[in-house]
Amino acid sequence: MHLILASASPRRQQLLAEAGVEFEVVVSPAEEIHDASIPLVNLCEQNAELKARAVAEQHPKATVIGADTLVWIEGEPLGKPKSLNESREMLRKLSGRAHTVCTGVCIFDSIDRVNRFHDLTLVRFKEFDESVIEEYIQTVDTLDKAGAYGIQERGDLLVESIEGAFDNVMGLPVSKVIEALRGD
Repeated sequence: MHLILASASPRRQQLLAEAGVEFEVVVSPAEEIHDASIPLVNLCEQNAELKARAVAEQHPKATVIGADTLVWIEGEPLGKPKSLNESREMLRKLSGRAHTVCTGVCIFDSIDRVNRFHDLTLVRFKEFDESVIEEYIQTVDTLDKAGAYGIQERGDLLVESIEGAFDNVMGLPVSKVIEALRGD
């Protein structure tokens, strides 16, 4: 099977590689939907499908994986911040609160066979002040991460606990992806 990951995310690439999966990376040209009126699971799965479909159309004989991760707090999706000030705002909003991380996944076996699914993880943040936010922003590139944080990078500064899969918070629920690839 020729497998393509339709993602520029180094975290997704790392997770798949660590799982022993052989794949090629083709970055999807698809534009994500940013619409808070669409339920979280649907929004993540739709964006994952847009990404996978765009690459699958260029590589019809390959199996293509697309994924989209969002942080969701009180009905508001937090994608990747556009500036460091937006990163600060997101981290302030998350401080001392719980939020849901959703990763939608779409696997195209061909243009006609599509498998969409998702995983949810509940993340509780510690209460923290501006000094912690500044330390985090100085040590982690917050601009390429949904919700302005990466649990795997200095997550100890921010995260109190999680309920669910750690790798889902990183951007790809690997065990679910492998099950889907095997047809389980």
